[in-house]
Amino acid sequence: MRYHHSFHAGNFADVHKHVALIALLSALQAKAKGFLYLDTHAASGLTDLGGAEARRGAEAERGWLRFAPGAPGAPAATDIADVPEIVAWRDAVLELQRRCGAHHYPGSPLLAALALREQDRGLAAESQAPTARALERHLNAAGLTSRMRVATGDGFAQLAAHWPPRERRSLALIDPPYETADEWVRALDAVRAGLERFETGVAAVWFPIKRDRDLDRMLARVANVIDRPTLAALLWVHPLDSAAGLNGSGMLIVNPPYAMSQRLPDWQAALHRLLGAEHGGTEVRWLVHER
Repeated sequence: MRYHHSFHAGNFADVHKHVALIALLSALQAKAKGFLYLDTHAASGLTDLGGAEARRGAEAERGWLRFAPGAPGAPAATDIADVPEIVAWRDAVLELQRRCGAHHYPGSPLLAALALREQDRGLAAESQAPTARALERHLNAAGLTSRMRVATGDGFAQLAAHWPPRERRSLALIDPPYETADEWVRALDAVRAGLERFETGVAAVWFPIKRDRDLDRMLARVANVIDRPTLAALLWVHPLDSAAGLNGSGMLIVNPPYAMSQRLPDWQAALHRLLGAEHGGTEVRWLVHER
């Protein structure tokens, strides 16, 4: 599996991941007490959709650009008014474009930093020093450096170092590039180890959906590794037996907040419809139930 952020910025998988992220942050903010947001594979946080890498597949045309105001076929505000998760994500992207440039699409560190409150704390880990410096520049351009600290180094090591957090509340977003076959195993092992120290931590692991046999094998491993309530939020835009490079997007959510898990099936179905996908569908699959 290979998944490079800049090649796919703003595509349907980014949209799915970021709507889920905003929904998780909102659910945690239902309580006044602050929390730690930890992004283990932060990347640069901002992509120019006019750049060569983003233009290569023009994937944003079937993702973010279906929602951008003024784009052909973009839903009006009234069309998504009853889906607050999608409204909140679109408003956040537009605000960051106002700050950073209209042709850019923000990544998870900027979206999360924009959402964090004064009592919340953000930490974004990036293994490549030049990319980490780019993320710092982008946070500065957006006026968000006070809300998100950047750490250069291995994201899994940052999770091990910061769970449990001093706030005793946390959301970790784990979004590796899947350049090697063992990254799914590493992600699950990192979550398992983190939960041994901090069993109530919320973890969200993004993963690509390729073939159905690959999906079944990946999800079967979860119940053997994780012993906390866990669900998989699945959205696919091609048949699962398609030879397309990326058939769908998955979010593994450990210790999902109740309000978020209740709303998840509704907004996923709405998102699939608004993406204009002719194939595929959505599913919320519980992998580990409350014991």
